[in-house]
Amino acid sequence: MAKDAISLRDVAALAGVSVPTASKVLRGQGKVSDATRERILSVAKRLDYQPNALGQFLAQGRSATVGVLTVNAPGAFTMPVLTGATTALGARDLSVLVSDAHLDRALFAATARKFRARNIDGLLVIGDGSSSDIHSVSAGFTVPVVYAYGHSDDAEDASFLHDGYGAGRLVGEHLVSIGSRRIAHVTASDEDRSARDRFAGLADALSDAGLVLDPELVHRGDWSQAWGREAAQRLVASGREFDAVCCGNDTMATAVAGVLAEAGIRVPTDVAITGMDNLAGLTGQDDNSLTTIDLRLSALGDRAANYLADVIGGTEYAPGRHVEPALLVAGLSTAR
Repeated sequence: MAKDAISLRDVAALAGVSVPTASKVLRGQGKVSDATRERILSVAKRLDYQPNALGQFLAQGRSATVGVLTVNAPGAFTMPVLTGATTALGARDLSVLVSDAHLDRALFAATARKFRARNIDGLLVIGDGSSSDIHSVSAGFTVPVVYAYGHSDDAEDASFLHDGYGAGRLVGEHLVSIGSRRIAHVTASDEDRSARDRFAGLADALSDAGLVLDPELVHRGDWSQAWGREAAQRLVASGREFDAVCCGNDTMATAVAGVLAEAGIRVPTDVAITGMDNLAGLTGQDDNSLTTIDLRLSALGDRAANYLADVIGGTEYAPGRHVEPALLVAGLSTAR
C-alpha cells in the first residue's frame, strides 16, 4: 500500500480497534490497556502513518492558515525576513496567505481589514525596517497578531526586531580589538532610528575601552553611496587623523573604500573599514572583502513566525520587544 494512502482507518483495522480508539491513542489520549496502546502505536509506526495535519487543526476549530501582511515585500531587507517566516510556518504545517501593502498606508489598512474577514489563525505583520513605527492592527483581530522587522506603535504588541544597538557595539568592539583608536563614523541622519541605535552601540563600545568618538570624525547624511563618497572626501580633506571608519551600511563602506584608495590610503594597513547589513550575504555573493554585520534577518523572520505558531498553539502571548542578536562577519577590510 502506498504511503500516501495510509489512513487512520487502516491503522485501526490492522490494530483491531475502532477508529475513535486509534485516534485517541495516537493523540496521546484515551484510556486503553497497555497492550492495546502498544499494538496501535506499533501498527502506526510499521505503516509510517502520518496524521492529516489539516484534519487535526479543523477538529480543534482552526484553519491551519496564517496571514502575512508586509509593508514592502520586494525590499532587499524585507525579503529574507519574509522567507524565514514562511519557511518556518510551513514547517509547522501552517498554510500562508501573503499580501503586500507596497508602502501604501491606505492599502495597508485595507489589507488588514480583508485579513480580518478571512478564517485565519493568526497574523504576522512584517515592516520594512524603517524608523517609522508600524501602525498596530491588533485591536481589530480576535486571533494573535505578531510584528517583525519593525516596532508596533502599541506597547501591548509583540514586536521582533533586529539589533541595531548590538550591531554598532559589535563593530566598535572589533575595531578596538585590532588596535583602532581614532575611529571615524559615516552614517545617516540621527533622525533615523537605525542610525541612532548603531551610533549608540558604537559609542558605548568605545567608551568601555576608554575611548570617545571625536565629533569632528562623525559625518551624518543618508544611507546612499553618494553620501559615503562625500563623507569620505570630507574626512580626507579635514586633515584629522583616523585609523578606522565605521560605516552605517555596506553601501557607504564601499564608497569610502574607493575614496581612500584614490587618496593613496591603504585598507586595512592605514585605515580599517567596516560596514553593516552584510549585503554580500543577502545577495548570495562569496565576498569577504568587507567586515560587516549580519542582522540575521532570516532568523528574525523564523523566530517571529515560530512564536506566532506557538501562541496559536496555546502559548501565552508576551507583549514587548524581542531582539534578534546581530553577528559580526570579519573580512579583509579589518584584517591587520
